[in-house]
Amino acid sequence: MDKSLELELSSGYDLVCGTDEAGRGPLCGPVVAAACILPRDYDLPYLNDSKKLSEKRREELYELITQTAEWAVGMASPHEIDEYNILNASQLAMRRAVDSLIHRPQLVLIDGNVSRGFETATKTVVGGDRLCPSIAAASIIAKVTRDRLMKQIADDYPTLGLASHKGYPTKAHYAALREYIAENGELPEIYRVSFLRKFTLRQD
Repeated sequence: MDKSLELELSSGYDLVCGTDEAGRGPLCGPVVAAACILPRDYDLPYLNDSKKLSEKRREELYELITQTAEWAVGMASPHEIDEYNILNASQLAMRRAVDSLIHRPQLVLIDGNVSRGFETATKTVVGGDRLCPSIAAASIIAKVTRDRLMKQIADDYPTLGLASHKGYPTKAHYAALREYIAENGELPEIYRVSFLRKFTLRQD
């Protein structure tokens, strides 16, 4: 990945981190964010937006990144997503990730066009996960972390198929959820009620 844009944006700052989230679209589970400070001399082949990589490649890059970079993860729960909305919950997760870094960065590069509540200087980058290496690295950490978490959660809800769709809205997911509600009379606590209001109304 070309480093030129990130070098331009980070001019004058010694310690710069990128941050990105995974899990804005799913019906259930947390939104997960990562913050990542890459070494200046890093060399990570195939680094790209996590959504453009195969699961195998993401896992390989995750291992490389977490061994060479300073990184941290932050999350916002389904309840917080319902309370604050997904955009604000995503920002909350990113702030938690940045605040969990061992070293406080002087600048935070954020994927997207929104920056709310950060105590550190920030710059937003639309499409940052394919333009800035530190944001791309954060996107990979966030995606792999969330996918692994959803596979763990799947063990508690074996009929919902969470290990395959990771909570995203698929026909199979909706069908499994209808069966779960029919049998149990309520949504599992891992679901984002605000994402399912129309769906739950259709069940009445």
